[in-house]
Amino acid sequence: MKPEVTAFFDNATNTISFVVKDPEGTSCAIIDSVLDFDYSSGRTDTKSADEVIAYVRDQGLTVEWLLESHVHADHLSAAPYIQERVGGKIGIGENITLVQDTFGKVFNEGTEFQRDGSQFDRLFKEGDSFMIGQLRGDVLHTPGHTPACLTYVIGDAAFVGDTLFMPDFGTARCDFPGGSSETLYNSIQKILALPDETRIFVGHDYKAPGRDEYQWETTVGAQKTQNIHVGEGKDKDAFVEMRDTRDATLAMPKLIIPSLQVNMRAGQMPEPDEQGDVFLKVPVNKI
Repeated sequence: MKPEVTAFFDNATNTISFVVKDPEGTSCAIIDSVLDFDYSSGRTDTKSADEVIAYVRDQGLTVEWLLESHVHADHLSAAPYIQERVGGKIGIGENITLVQDTFGKVFNEGTEFQRDGSQFDRLFKEGDSFMIGQLRGDVLHTPGHTPACLTYVIGDAAFVGDTLFMPDFGTARCDFPGGSSETLYNSIQKILALPDETRIFVGHDYKAPGRDEYQWETTVGAQKTQNIHVGEGKDKDAFVEMRDTRDATLAMPKLIIPSLQVNMRAGQMPEPDEQGDVFLKVPVNKI
């Protein structure tokens, strides 16, 4: 089946959220939603999420799933906000528990912070499947960027999160805790084993040099032949050397500190204090 895919591009974080619809009904899933966050003021906004919600309502869609491709380090998830308004179950990879354990320590969260993934409605593992109306989705575990990264193969479309970018931009960084360039290479080969005509939807785009427009859709065949990091059969050793060298030059994402604290909680803020105020922590020299 060929799902109907509608993309929403967030200029502040270069994130693409997707509404994926069953072509034979009104059921849909929302993948990688965005909660707007201004770090300088500490204020959230729901403009991006409201745009998705308005589309869902205008089209008369039923939200079955709110899917996260991984624990994002560059934007906050709006999944709980969207769930409260239009429903849907929040899903992520089962290795979220590894991320929660790692960053629970980094942020000194204490025993009240559950590290078992229970904040999410569904923890997916390799080979799991789910339904969006009559449309089947299958789960590939594709770690490397983070330990919990998933690719959702829904009909003829694969939603790869940050694992792959557009062919002219390459692949994801692997220098976050639990990341691995060797593991990422193996995960990418799993994606490239899908049929060449499989549509690939990427989670971010930054416009490669010489390209004027943002893009987010390509194919497995195009990635095989044109991806500047892994295309044309580039071997693992060359990829690992390239990726590790490149990652050593990259700055941390601007929103990594608030994003991790919120996203490892399935998009929820930390518990408020006795006055009802919410605080995010800034660990010093820990990331």
